[in-house]
Amino acid sequence: MKKQGGVALLEVLIAIIILGIGLLGTIGLQARAYSALSDAGQRAEATIAADKLIGVMSNDVANLANYQVALDAQPPEELEPWMAETKSAIPSARVRVAVVQEDPLRSRVDIEISWKRKANEAENRHRLTSYINLPKL
Repeated sequence: MKKQGGVALLEVLIAIIILGIGLLGTIGLQARAYSALSDAGQRAEATIAADKLIGVMSNDVANLANYQVALDAQPPEELEPWMAETKSAIPSARVRVAVVQEDPLRSRVDIEISWKRKANEAENRHRLTSYINLPKL
């Protein structure tokens, strides 16, 4: 009978390689989970910001048209505090607000907040459409 020298060493090397591949996979999953968590946090911030703006606009229905802003345009005075708060929560935020009076008693408000988490990634967008009833004349 011949001795099988080095078989145990070979088994250990194969086990180390398999363990290494598993650890790399786990690290990759952790990185993707962190990225997804960051995206979810920014989406939540965009939702909260849009909801706050709708609340402010609902309390100032006489001046709804003053809240409009084009994408990357200078915000009107009414939007400056909200815009500063939004950009502090989402640093690369770009905002568009459109107000369309659909009939004498109702206006449609479209809010779009977009941002990039990393420079080479696609832009994320959060859009909210809400209807604000106007007071009867």
